[in-house]
Amino acid sequence: MGHHHPPAMFLADALGLDFLNSIATPVDTPIEWLDDGDGLLSWLAQAKLVPAATLAALRAQAMPGELDSVAAQARGLREWFRGFVNDRKGRPLTADALDDLLPLNRMLERDEEFDQIALRGEGASQGLAVLRSRRWRSPDSLLLPIAQAMAAFVCDEDFTHVKACEGPACTLMFADHTRGHGRRWCSMAICGNRAKQAAHRNRLRSLPKGSI
Repeated sequence: MGHHHPPAMFLADALGLDFLNSIATPVDTPIEWLDDGDGLLSWLAQAKLVPAATLAALRAQAMPGELDSVAAQARGLREWFRGFVNDRKGRPLTADALDDLLPLNRMLERDEEFDQIALRGEGASQGLAVLRSRRWRSPDSLLLPIAQAMAAFVCDEDFTHVKACEGPACTLMFADHTRGHGRRWCSMAICGNRAKQAAHRNRLRSLPKGSI
């Protein structure tokens, strides 16, 4: 079940790539965070894409197996997007990509968003603001904030700096926002540290016998 997994990983510096990383092999064993409806709800909560009250309401109204079906749709959407990103990472995204984004645009068309005037801030500092809301009519609508994150990634990110972690077994991807664009690892604490340890072992093996 999804809720038995370790916490989801948000290391990509871009939520659209974090969605791709919802299945990953950060160490040795593949982890699928969207393996069922519970896993999808847990990931959406950790990504802060859907309000907790909405997740609880949709869980309560869902028919048996309905959330598992939405999770399967999410996995299909994710793997389609993985192909799109893998084909284009490391070079600028060009206008001819638009035709290939048709499935994403079709999903975005389903959205029911609207603006409302509401209170913003707390206490004496409260003021009025226009806030974006959404009608969550069915469990399928859980895919819409994911689609928005993907669309924002496509339009706002420089694909030149989209990279795959260099860890030998790692499948995580990230957007390299470092100043010199020299990031190599999903995380220094995971793959970066493993690479340092491996390099240290290799140095020790290369030393002449009796020198250590």
